[in-house]
Amino acid sequence: MSSSAPRGAERMIHQDYIARIRYSNALPPPPNPPKLLDIPNTGLASGQYTTPGFASRLAREQPLNIEADAELGMPLDLVGMPGIFDGDESSIQAPLQAPAPHPHDRALLRPLSTLGKPKFSDSGVSFLRRTEYISSHTSRARYDSTTPRPLIGNGGSRPKGLDQDVDKESPEYIKNQVKKSFQIAEQNLKNRISVRHPTKRNLQLVEAYPLLPDLDAFPDPGGYVTIKFLTNPVPPNSTYDIRVENSLLKPIEATEEEENAKQLAREAHERDPERYPAPDDKIEYEFFMTETPSAALSFKRKFDVLDPEHEDEELYSDRNGSGEGCFKFKRIRAYESALQTGSVPDKYEEEVIIAVHDGKDGLHQKGAYYYPIVQRTSIRPQRQKNIDKKMKRIHDPDEDKNVTDFVDMRVEDPSEQMRDARNIFRECPYGVDNEEEDEVDGAQSERQREKSSTPEQRVIDDGSGS
Repeated sequence: MSSSAPRGAERMIHQDYIARIRYSNALPPPPNPPKLLDIPNTGLASGQYTTPGFASRLAREQPLNIEADAELGMPLDLVGMPGIFDGDESSIQAPLQAPAPHPHDRALLRPLSTLGKPKFSDSGVSFLRRTEYISSHTSRARYDSTTPRPLIGNGGSRPKGLDQDVDKESPEYIKNQVKKSFQIAEQNLKNRISVRHPTKRNLQLVEAYPLLPDLDAFPDPGGYVTIKFLTNPVPPNSTYDIRVENSLLKPIEATEEEENAKQLAREAHERDPERYPAPDDKIEYEFFMTETPSAALSFKRKFDVLDPEHEDEELYSDRNGSGEGCFKFKRIRAYESALQTGSVPDKYEEEVIIAVHDGKDGLHQKGAYYYPIVQRTSIRPQRQKNIDKKMKRIHDPDEDKNVTDFVDMRVEDPSEQMRDARNIFRECPYGVDNEEEDEVDGAQSERQREKSSTPEQRVIDDGSGS
């Protein structure tokens, strides 16, 4: 039966075609075969299965199944390394001079503090305004409006008579400050109750010593050298070995070949610093010690001018080839400098040695005497040098004859020339320049012609090669 309604009266509905497209996203199989774990059945009531630490604990308890061979996965073939069976281990050691990194790898050597987002400076931004504090402007406006202008300059905590344009590096300012320090020290000595510790307020001044230079104790270089061992020079022991502080460090003079090699390396470094490293300026030493602690104590007494028996010949523990008394020091091993700091111009800047004297010895007045430190050196045992010497001994058996095994030392008074060289530092704490040195040398030579000769202080080395 057909409808009699007209076709134009039908309702037209527009419908879009929707197609659902699905892609397969199947997970790959696990890389390792499944493994059954023996999990203790504690029950669901304990709540351990739902905590995050439960899986972490299981992972820690499972041993790692790593099958390692006898060489732990890194086979070492020593056959192809030159000289390894002759005692030369230089082929398996790190080079003394680290190679320069490639320019592409320098970014990897940046410190951790420089990593992160870069900080841009707002100094060049024109639309940003500098922070201004309202309180400062308000107080100034209040003082300008209510206080007379002559009183504004006198207010505040600024001391009177202090010129803001004073040059603190000028000699006049330094001289005034030095005089002021002596005045303050004199006032503190008169009234010790007023002296207070800067941090610990409960401390009280018990005794005061003037800080003075010991002008009679200057060595030849004008200061002292502190030596620090990076490793223990003696075998470990429960008691302190007094021989260490009464030992000898003898510098090893470089041979002519070594000096020429250093000079060539220095010239190459000056021509092209990026390609050629700086020459190795390490100082080599030979370390000697006495064989017994009693000999070390006698050696210490021999240098102690306060000891009434320091000139006694019986203090010597051995006899040299001439029959004179001496101290015999045995060679322990060779050392080299690892770090050197300090120089003559800054010998009073960082560290000084202070010795307190009560004034009862008859040589010093009561005070705390300070001694300058010219150089601070850290030494370590030689490694590469010992390897090279071992190789030389294999090829040249006469190499052992050049090694000093024992040193015979005898202590005597300094000569007049040595006394004059030390007395220079009494008037010139930092030494003299070349022109002044020529004048001093001329005066010393004239003085030596007028005076008689005196015994010299020397080290007798007649036990080499024994």
